[in-house]
Amino acid sequence: MSYVLTNDQGILKFVINRPEKRNAINFEVMDGLERAVEIVMNSSIRYLVISGEGDKSFCSGGDLSEFHSLKTEEEAYSMLSRMADILYRIATLPIPVIALVNGSAVGGGCEIATACDYRIVSSEAKCGFIQGSLGITSGWGGGTYLIEKFSHTDRMLKFLSEATPLDSKELLQIGWASDVYSNDHWGAFTQFIQRMESVDPSVHRAYKEIAIRKWQQSELRERIEKEVRRCAILWESEVHEQAVQNFLSKKK
Repeated sequence: MSYVLTNDQGILKFVINRPEKRNAINFEVMDGLERAVEIVMNSSIRYLVISGEGDKSFCSGGDLSEFHSLKTEEEAYSMLSRMADILYRIATLPIPVIALVNGSAVGGGCEIATACDYRIVSSEAKCGFIQGSLGITSGWGGGTYLIEKFSHTDRMLKFLSEATPLDSKELLQIGWASDVYSNDHWGAFTQFIQRMESVDPSVHRAYKEIAIRKWQQSELRERIEKEVRRCAILWESEVHEQAVQNFLSKKK
């Protein structure tokens, strides 16, 4: 199974279970994320937490060994827009959504974590929008979420433009990491929500509605769509094709 989905006393845990692929996203994982959204929307779940199996990788983004077969702008758009829609649905869930970043989060993995409300990051993790090194931009909405959620636009543009992962101290410094932990990641999650637990879930939902209203008024979804379209155009370019070929050849 490419993911593990468990309901633990009001906490829905979604764990990407592809450690041999550095927890890269494939279509089966997308199916699982859609299922997680459905469960939250039809239950009394208090929190959704997304993490990766093991302690090396949270998520390495899209599985290029699968997605590299997508050659044209139209083919790329089909995949990109589906995942962007999933992340928007996750971002606008009426409950706290927490990324438990148990290891490196790069490319699309960084986009997933950015779409969440909070990011609890391992002290050993490095995270970054490395898409630029592959000749494309973020394509699941991550760049738009980054600029929307964080006030220091110059820092966020630098984070995107350098295409280089940052360590946990740097991530905390720029405000991307909500908290940094060592060792037990599920223990760190429990500690992070400890104070929230004393507040009724209806209050959490009411506050989340404030954020969602702001995003709707700022046409967040429409801006994400433009990001997706731009990435799809770049996906078809020779620059991206060659960069992916080089990347895959290094892995052999």
